Amino acid sequence: MARAATTTDIFNALGETSRRQILDVLAAGEATVGAIVAELELSQPQVSKHLKVLRDVDVVHARHDGRHRVYRVHAPALRPLQTWLARLTDAVNQHYDRLDEYLADTQSSARAGHTTHEEN
Repeated sequence: MARAATTTDIFNALGETSRRQILDVLAAGEATVGAIVAELELSQPQVSKHLKVLRDVDVVHARHDGRHRVYRVHAPALRPLQTWLARLTDAVNQHYDRLDEYLADTQSSARAGHTTHEEN
């Protein structure tokens, strides 16, 4: 299956470290490009490029405040990630639950065998 373009797929868009770092900055509240540049020590063109990708997948929104654009996280766009992570977490937890049951059964059998062996 062909990989979706970065600008249309949230998973690909967030696969880039700098974009996740930008989201970390925006998670604390709205910020201008200049504030993001200062926080992450990236160049202004880099930050602008990454913000465009994040806007294209609807993860960030911008509003104008005078001559500046102020960016913020658009949380509903993160829903596909939350859904995927919840399914993955459930699957992993089920595996651990089965492992816990297996270990409990093994320990119980070992104790029963040890008690029977001592009685003989």
